[in-house]
Amino acid sequence: MTPFTLSIMLLGLGLGTTITFISSHWLLAWMGLEINTLAIIPLMTMQHHPRATEAATKYFLTQATAAAMLLFASTSNAWLSGQWCIQQMTHPIPTTLITLALALKIGLAPMHAWLPEVLQGLNLTTGLILSTWQKLAPFALLLQVEQTNPPLTILLGITSMLVGGWAGLNQTQLRKILAYSSIAHLGWMLMVIQFSPSLTLLTLLLYFIMTSSTFLTFKLNNSTNINSLALSWAKTPMLTSITPFILLSLAGLPPLTGFMPKWLILQELTKQELAPTATLAALSALLSLYFYLRLTYAMTLTISPNNLTGTTPWRLPSKQLTLPLATSATATILLLPLSPTILTLLTP
Repeated sequence: MTPFTLSIMLLGLGLGTTITFISSHWLLAWMGLEINTLAIIPLMTMQHHPRATEAATKYFLTQATAAAMLLFASTSNAWLSGQWCIQQMTHPIPTTLITLALALKIGLAPMHAWLPEVLQGLNLTTGLILSTWQKLAPFALLLQVEQTNPPLTILLGITSMLVGGWAGLNQTQLRKILAYSSIAHLGWMLMVIQFSPSLTLLTLLLYFIMTSSTFLTFKLNNSTNINSLALSWAKTPMLTSITPFILLSLAGLPPLTGFMPKWLILQELTKQELAPTATLAALSALLSLYFYLRLTYAMTLTISPNNLTGTTPWRLPSKQLTLPLATSATATILLLPLSPTILTLLTP
């Protein structure tokens, strides 16, 4: 792909998300989502590999289905209530349909099956865009839609957390593990979206930071499965010593940044007198912790048999840009002490 075409596609991604952000009319929001989908498909097929083509096809069909559901639900709402405004969804049936359509778009369980398969067919850079930027527009709509069916969002959240934890246990491909990690994190966000939208936004932002540092770490090491992580020490010894903190932050362990959103969400659920839900959420985090610990073990405590030339890559100059990784890794590990300040900003 030429730099000009790549620039056009990236501008299309930004334009689609921006249109959805600024829209108050469902047709305009739908148009932004469609531009977003059409802009990322050429980026997915940049490799000219059958696996990438398959992933792009699956992604297109899923997103087209979700967009058709969204258009049908918004048209039904206009028919029933005479309103096209996003923030004036009054009828429960179109609202439920739109919530399910947006859940399909971002890959929430039980509409999650496409996400690991699509992510597995992409390179790590495009996978990073799919796991972060592509979540912004649907979440902007989810935050604006007034939830008339609270049990639905809680059920989707719990299902996503449990599926993301259980299904990630037996995976060996890093991109599939990150896909199930994404599903579990999205479940945390959706569970609290009706009680504290600002907390959902905070969790989404921190998830972006943590996921970016993880993807960039694997990209720098050129790792795509668990076994290849054992070679990390020969390529980037310093990064290998920091990566366990990044992975455990994704798992939500104190005193790392990832503990903050989980702690605040559990606190909010307890305030809403949803103690059983909070307990189930906390237990589901243990499932995710297991496969993050697997990655940590493979990276730091196993050594692949190497010849002498295999132990020298770290001495050679790297051409990859490391500033984004350094910034995101620092934020992933060290932001927890800012919790009081963030709590002050979240309090109305």
